[in-house]
Amino acid sequence: MAASLRLETPSEFPSFPFTPYDIQLDLMKALYCAIEERKVAVIESPTGTGKTLSLLVGALSWLSDENERAKKGKLIEIEGSIAKGKDPDWVLEQTLQRMKRELEDAEREFQERLEKAKKREEQIRRMETTRAAKRQKLSHPQDDDDTIDEEAFLPEDDEPRPLVASRTKDPAISNDDPTCTKIFYASRTHTQLSQLKIELLKTKHTNTRMVPLGSRRNLCINENVRKQTDLDEACRELQGEKKGKRCPHLPPLDEEAKMLDLRDSILATPKDIEDLHTTGEMMHTCPYFGSRKAIPQAEIVTLPYNLLLHKSARESLGIDLTNHIVIIDEAHNLIDTILSVHSVTLSSQVLSLCLSQIKIYFGRFKTRLTSQHVVHLKRLLSFMTSLAQLCQDHRGKKAKDDIFTVGHLVSQLGSKNEGINLLEIEKYLKSSRIARKISGYCEKKILNGRRRAAPPLHAVEAFILALTGASEDGRVTISTIGDTVQLKYQLLNPAPHFKEVVDSARCVVLAGGTMSPIPELRGQLFSYLPDGQFTVFTCGHIVPDSNLLTLVVGKGPGGGEMDLKMGTRDNKPLLEEVGRAIFNIINLVPDGMVVFFPSYGYLTAAKGAWQACGLMDKFQLKKKIFFEPQDNNEVEEVLRNYASAIRAQQDGTKGGAIMMAVVGARLSEGLNFTDDLARAVILVGLPFANLGSAELKERMRYVNELEKRSAVSRAPGTKDAGTELYENLAMKAVNQSIGRAIRHRNDWAALIFLDVRYGSTRIRRKLPAWLGRDIVVAQTFGQAVKELGAFYRGKRASAT
Repeated sequence: MAASLRLETPSEFPSFPFTPYDIQLDLMKALYCAIEERKVAVIESPTGTGKTLSLLVGALSWLSDENERAKKGKLIEIEGSIAKGKDPDWVLEQTLQRMKRELEDAEREFQERLEKAKKREEQIRRMETTRAAKRQKLSHPQDDDDTIDEEAFLPEDDEPRPLVASRTKDPAISNDDPTCTKIFYASRTHTQLSQLKIELLKTKHTNTRMVPLGSRRNLCINENVRKQTDLDEACRELQGEKKGKRCPHLPPLDEEAKMLDLRDSILATPKDIEDLHTTGEMMHTCPYFGSRKAIPQAEIVTLPYNLLLHKSARESLGIDLTNHIVIIDEAHNLIDTILSVHSVTLSSQVLSLCLSQIKIYFGRFKTRLTSQHVVHLKRLLSFMTSLAQLCQDHRGKKAKDDIFTVGHLVSQLGSKNEGINLLEIEKYLKSSRIARKISGYCEKKILNGRRRAAPPLHAVEAFILALTGASEDGRVTISTIGDTVQLKYQLLNPAPHFKEVVDSARCVVLAGGTMSPIPELRGQLFSYLPDGQFTVFTCGHIVPDSNLLTLVVGKGPGGGEMDLKMGTRDNKPLLEEVGRAIFNIINLVPDGMVVFFPSYGYLTAAKGAWQACGLMDKFQLKKKIFFEPQDNNEVEEVLRNYASAIRAQQDGTKGGAIMMAVVGARLSEGLNFTDDLARAVILVGLPFANLGSAELKERMRYVNELEKRSAVSRAPGTKDAGTELYENLAMKAVNQSIGRAIRHRNDWAALIFLDVRYGSTRIRRKLPAWLGRDIVVAQTFGQAVKELGAFYRGKRASAT
């Protein structure tokens, strides 16, 4: 029976909104097959090739077929169960038909319920838009009672509690909600996830139940709570049943119908995070808990990386990935993101504040605590006191940095902490909720109820949780920064944390415009997977070869070699040579061009050198110059002015502009320079990270040790694992930057690499596969000008 229910990969996808290109069809087939065969898939599809749309249609086509298979399997199961009885055939047949009708009726009732919710939401929306007076704001009564209910600050029992503050039932959890197979679709930002809704509405899957997830900060509609520094804790305090202590947007447990209405409205039509927030406001019901309530019946759940990659975040949202599909888009920085979200910093100031609060709390409640709580708190106090002493000793040594493994760190904490069980401490902190109890009491007692930021003990809790991983998987760095000593746990091995996702999910898909170098991804995240469970799909670009010129320029107009290593930003003659090269390119490139520099420091140095020698004035005579601001709030305005300058008419012809940007900053990630906005993208140098960084050194040392332990022979032409990591970090940033141009089939641009190092085979091999093999390495600057001139003349000729 299992073989007969296997889903065969379709040859076409009718729900795609138009005739797909071959690479789009191949992508959808590869995705469908990977989901069916329960694989980990890496999909590399250049930006502008319809990647998001192809991922959606491929995954939803499988999901639709899976739903039909599930129904068929259910009927086969029912038929088999009935056949075991001794009733006559006609009775068996009637029973089977009745059960079929019951399944159909349940599905019809569910769809009718969502249709009613859709109409109800439309009616509420019309009422909101036509209402003349402003909607009266709801607010919860302020608690003016200065008395302290000390019972509220006693720790919880050691049994796990619900993931909300009150002892009542979590308003988003219900064991009665039916569930279905779903797609968890993650990307870096809510802005990128909003694009998913736009793409979905282009397809024939417009009735897909899509639920966006976000933090309380994204979704809270209680204005009084939104003003709080620690919004999460303020929200938890308003989940109790006590009069005046429950958020007005959170229906009482005996009025669940309001929450169910919001759930159905969320499921009725595809929504992004802003739609969800608006719907919650219109219905005066909390969208944060409403979205969680909608998860079981959702077919697509969208969420940012940080809510998917951290186990505690998944648990707090009630996310269970078991047998579901996980798609991570824009996954080029996945390894760095995993390392980042699991790295934790703890300062000596926070540690000192925690110790002070624990001592105050312990002094007040010692006689009222059970012996078990006393033992746990004494262990915690001993551990933290030793950590504080370690920080004090480090300050006294005036050492730059001390780096420890977790085991070595614990051994430095003295005999009192020998054999300490960090997992047990972390479990106690979580189950007793003692961090909030201690912080809440101290704020009430000392600060007269004024809330600080998040309870400081949370930082200690996060640090302890980080230390519970395998000792060799991370390092702890102790450093002095000003008057503060900082403890930082740095995760070095991303595989165990992501393995939790892989082991739970049916299929994990990592997608991006540039996923190269893929061997690094395989080695650091999936070395434990057999080859048959790991698959890679990569495709070329949809643009014709004539629309793209890829050029390596290693020599300047004066014939000098442009080897732009880190120390060369103080070499003014070399910077002037780079400036003259760019000036010659400006004379050839129409409209807009984007120049990426390795860092803000390098850009500042180049700008100063060009101003001093007069090159900047020459640039301005040809095109208006813009610089990427370091303040992200100013980026949108600079982009608008840049686009206006390109499209402005000057002497009867279109104008032009140059955007001087930085690799790794905002303009290199996720922003589009379509058509006239970028007829050339120039990469000045290679954006290598600072080798003096202690964290980078530890990462390189770790992967080198890993390589030695694996006993795998090194591939020809490659360096040691640490050097490969160092180069790969730079090349991933380069690949993202060049992906800002060429956004659709008819787009065209030149990609120009100004640095002799791009001419090496090893570096070129790490460029995206979609660039193909037609990379021109100019032997002289004159050859580069000739190639560019021919390219742009050809584009002008084809436009007339």
